[in-house]
Amino acid sequence: MKKIVFATNNKHKLFEIRSILRNDFEVLSLSDIGYDKDIPETGNTLAKNASQKSHTIYNKFNIDCFSDDTGLDIDALDGEPGVYSARYAGENASYNDNVNKVLLKLNGIKNRKAAFRTVVSLILDGKEYQFEGSVSGKITLKKRGGGGFGYDPIFQPNGFDSTFAEMPLDIKNKISHRGKAMEKLVLFLNGQR
Repeated sequence: MKKIVFATNNKHKLFEIRSILRNDFEVLSLSDIGYDKDIPETGNTLAKNASQKSHTIYNKFNIDCFSDDTGLDIDALDGEPGVYSARYAGENASYNDNVNKVLLKLNGIKNRKAAFRTVVSLILDGKEYQFEGSVSGKITLKKRGGGGFGYDPIFQPNGFDSTFAEMPLDIKNKISHRGKAMEKLVLFLNGQR
């Protein structure tokens, strides 16, 4: 089985990605390769942040790797939190802090349309490829469900009655932004073998 490094220290993301790629690749984490630092995300787009992370690891270890950056774009907030989704309530904010800030800013607002977007940056043999996935939905009035992570308890994808946090992981992975981007990555990688 081919090994590939996922440039993240986020255990939730790693769990999701391993469940998506389980039969295709052995996914190594940054800790598996002895890298325990945070990789800066100084780009002003998801694509730039994803690229920055994968290049950091490739340049240091010279190994095939991929990274992702995800943003939640909310119509009524002019696209916020967007590229700043992970740090929306501050640099050291928790998932809960970020969710609470969104709910507070949307209090009393009827338009709750939103979309999740993920950009994956793959570096294979020194060349970069990018894959994008998105899913549209709405922000719920309150948190629902105990699964998932991040904004999952308040994001309800179109066509579903449940939030990402209420869905079984296999269902979420089929329809989510990250799942769609990873599906493109897997198709690409399988074509390279």
